[in-house]
Amino acid sequence: MSLAIRGILFDKDGTLLDFDATWLPAYRRGAEAVAGLAGGVRAESLLAAGGFDAASGRCAPRSVLAAGTNREIAEVWARLCALDVDVVAREIEREFLDAAGRDAVPVTDLDAFFAALAARGFVLGVATMDGEAAARAALDRLGAGRHLAFLCGGDSGWGTKPGPGMVHAFLATTGLRAGEVMVVGDTPHDMEMGRAAGVGRRVAVLTGAGSRAVLEPLADHVVAGIEALDGVLPSLPPDGRPARRGA
Repeated sequence: MSLAIRGILFDKDGTLLDFDATWLPAYRRGAEAVAGLAGGVRAESLLAAGGFDAASGRCAPRSVLAAGTNREIAEVWARLCALDVDVVAREIEREFLDAAGRDAVPVTDLDAFFAALAARGFVLGVATMDGEAAARAALDRLGAGRHLAFLCGGDSGWGTKPGPGMVHAFLATTGLRAGEVMVVGDTPHDMEMGRAAGVGRRVAVLTGAGSRAVLEPLADHVVAGIEALDGVLPSLPPDGRPARRGA
């Protein structure tokens, strides 16, 4: 028998934030900065190596730009430029911090959106491949951070997607069971993370890098965006064991 959904673990970029508006300018600035250090390497080559397709203006859904950590992006670019990966990581981190904080573009009013879900009794979390500090800065600025029981990034020590570690950390923090959790994201890695952890429901959104054709085989539901989640959520979790709330 399936369990009632009590907790929702969201991806950030492409799910809560408009991926193209937030990250494509930052990726370009980062690529230009790294290309300037290397000499003889064009920013366009770095973007292409990271999975950006100039013809479509989109990142491939399984690419490091769409679904990787900042460190993984730095590793790809460092190899192409024959630069030390730590040097590249520091260079791009400055641009990415701006994108995650000051330049973040939400897909909706996240403060109001999360407040409504919390008022209905859902325990909320965010699991992102972005750095934890940058993610927290962005979500706090947008008024969403105060509604979260849990937040982790690719550098938080819980592993990376598509592994189950981030979901396990959400469960450990909140006291929820895997079957009580719904994972919401925009990439195959999000859906595969949820499947690896045995969550109760996997919902893909079409506001990020993944297309319906790519996501549908991996998700229980595919919706236009997070504002369409009502169609796959119960009106209220039933009475029962309360989840433990932590940060």
